[in-house]
Amino acid sequence: MLSFASSLDGDKESFAIFVNDKSHYRDKKKLLSKNTAQKINSFLSGLKEKKNNEEYIFSFDISEKQKCFVIKIKNKFESYWPQESGGNFFSYIKKNKDIKKINIYADSLDFERDKLVGFLSQFLFGFNLKSYTFNKYKTLKTETIKQKIDFKVITSIKEKIESNYKYYDAIKEGVFLTRDLVSEPPNILNPEAYVKEIKKLSKFGLKVKSYNEKDLKKLGLNALLGVGQGSANETYLVTLEWKGKNNSLKKPLAFVGKGVCFDTGGISLKPAKFMEEMKYDMAGSAVVVGLLKSLALRKAKVNAVGVVGLVENMPGSNAQRPGDIVKSYSGKTIEVLNTDAEGRLV
Repeated sequence: MLSFASSLDGDKESFAIFVNDKSHYRDKKKLLSKNTAQKINSFLSGLKEKKNNEEYIFSFDISEKQKCFVIKIKNKFESYWPQESGGNFFSYIKKNKDIKKINIYADSLDFERDKLVGFLSQFLFGFNLKSYTFNKYKTLKTETIKQKIDFKVITSIKEKIESNYKYYDAIKEGVFLTRDLVSEPPNILNPEAYVKEIKKLSKFGLKVKSYNEKDLKKLGLNALLGVGQGSANETYLVTLEWKGKNNSLKKPLAFVGKGVCFDTGGISLKPAKFMEEMKYDMAGSAVVVGLLKSLALRKAKVNAVGVVGLVENMPGSNAQRPGDIVKSYSGKTIEVLNTDAEGRLV
């Protein structure tokens, strides 16, 4: 859990500081006690003596109950590096299984204000992305699984960083939704269940509309219907609309995602080996759904539409056959030669 504050906790069990390539940090507000600062300086002086060190994260004990993490930041770095550094830091502290709370002393980073805000927002974004887990169905070691790391960002420009991070937090929420959807097992996330999950997003201001098989037949979406006719689960098409810009004359951005909740290949059956991975055949649709959630959360000033076709490709008694001909929504006829080429039909 992420929070922001302007002072270090007195009972902190661990905290992190940033240093530059020369192992220098700043503490203008004197938030670190004299004893703590001395121990940090002593550790950093030893760090300076190490030559050709490729490591960027270090840790040492201030006392038996307190640990300090040191994150070295390159003076010159690529745009992706803050995010990558944040992810690496999460992986590093996860190795210390006793760590449950950590303060990140942002102002120790010797950057001017705007650069600090940008760097730290991306650092936290990478940290959060790396923290993702999907343990919904695990029954062993539940206490370990549920254990979370609470981290607090300590900075004198708390409001500025917190406000800037909201943009990245919205993206994170969309990414996590995408990962959750893709990780669900196919016996849980069938097309109907998927529709219910998407409809939950209407609370964020998205206009969600679903079309069942009766609606799809009226519209003439026979290519999509053909893929799902071998499944016991109904086929759906769902649209998600976000209107963040009052301009009805301009066409909205449109995103279309393939939502095959499970793909056996149909009559053109896939080999059994690795077929369990075909629950991921709806990942394109999950990206579209996650994206629209992100746009809504950050109140993006854009008009966008997401469209997802949700279906199962199964070899049932009524399944589409190689050699079948279907008429698509555009009026064009399609001869199906291989039922495992269902993506283009969807």
